[in-house]
Amino acid sequence: MPAHEALPTPHRMNRKQFLSLASIAGAFALAGCSSQNDSLAAQANAGSDKGYIAGDGSVTEYAEQDRSEPVQFTGVKYDGTEVTSESLRGKPVLLNFWYAGCAPCREEAPHLNKLHAKFGDKVTFWGANVRDEEGTAAAFERKFKVEYPSFNDTSGKVLYGLSKYVPAQAVPTTLILDAQGRVAARVLGTIDESIVNTLLEEHTARV
Repeated sequence: MPAHEALPTPHRMNRKQFLSLASIAGAFALAGCSSQNDSLAAQANAGSDKGYIAGDGSVTEYAEQDRSEPVQFTGVKYDGTEVTSESLRGKPVLLNFWYAGCAPCREEAPHLNKLHAKFGDKVTFWGANVRDEEGTAAAFERKFKVEYPSFNDTSGKVLYGLSKYVPAQAVPTTLILDAQGRVAARVLGTIDESIVNTLLEEHTARV
């Protein structure tokens, strides 16, 4: 796994800690947890041939004052249309890295669909398919009734542009960008719908 640049100091929490804090105060707080990178490294060293390294669903939130500059990338849709990160600014973005053969991606698809149905007019949803050709990706989207578009990222252009936040082969990974295009939160592994719902509610309230 390639080395990554240092990230701004994040708030890290597991699912139970996040939900407990949210239910009490509706706010995010620091919560100690083991390093996600340790978990990913252990999976990589195990030599599994499953084709992906799954995170544990742990969430990293970046406080507004600690966020880096707006991210820069250009994604290409399966029809060849190019979309720049600059064109996505103005409201929050949820960007999910996936591919059809990834079991955690199939598991979280219905939850992403529910979130898209709720926030689709307030949040721009995109997928970034890191492996599949158009036919395979389209079959997945039909099966799971995915209504938001995906980039064809078999070239790795989007992944490379966000490599500071998305570890190599860590699929699925979900990023939330704020309205300025800065990474505000990251989920490594299958999302917890309740957690991502809370994150999106917080960000849409600010727009």
